Amino acid sequence: QDEKVGVLLEKHIKINETLKTMEGFRIQIFSDSGNNSKTRAQTVQEEVAARFPEMGVYLSFKSPNYRIRVGDFRTRLDAQRFLTDISVDYPNAFIVNDMINLPKQTN
Repeated sequence: QDEKVGVLLEKHIKINETLKTMEGFRIQIFSDSGNNSKTRAQTVQEEVAARFPEMGVYLSFKSPNYRIRVGDFRTRLDAQRFLTDISVDYPNAFIVNDMINLPKQTN
């Protein structure tokens, strides 16, 4: 193996170790704008976090909307499974492409 390939591989590994996110999927369950939209979003966030403590629940603001998104799914299929589970309570929920947090590694 060429020495340059090994050096390049080492650089690639070091770069990947610093990354904290990757492309994946989340479920958007809430979006609102206007008066008190931030308060409503925070209430939904707290409710969902209490109901699904193992899931990440993320509040974000993209003018003019506050949004609540749930999960860190690597595949659309994983997101679809969770969407099926919550669609009774959140009928307007849908899957979105998003940057997700990497799963914690266990050694």
